[in-house]
Amino acid sequence: MNIMSYKGYAARIDYDAEDEIFFGRIAGITGGVGFHADTVADLKAAFHESVDDYIETCAKIGKDPQKSYSGKMMFRVDPDVHAKAAKAAELSGKSLNQWAAEVLAKAAGAKSA
Repeated sequence: MNIMSYKGYAARIDYDAEDEIFFGRIAGITGGVGFHADTVADLKAAFHESVDDYIETCAKIGKDPQKSYSGKMMFRVDPDVHAKAAKAAELSGKSLNQWAAEVLAKAAGAKSA
């Protein structure tokens, strides 16, 4: 993956062949902060500037700079996947919720609750 990180923020980087620019969007925040540049070095500088500006703007308006999450997730999966996940959870001695939280935390590179 093409990801940049700075001050705890991350952005996925893509390339627009038509406009011949690199562009990114900061993940996990409200407001849709994006940035772009012609070179990787300039893209890195633009990303840092975007994060710094976002933090500064949030401080000025008294807003929490990170998007908060409730911890509740609702999504649909194939019934066969659901059955296999439920079986795996049961065999591990956990509820499906506990098992899924651990699997998602591991896949996301985070510690489970």
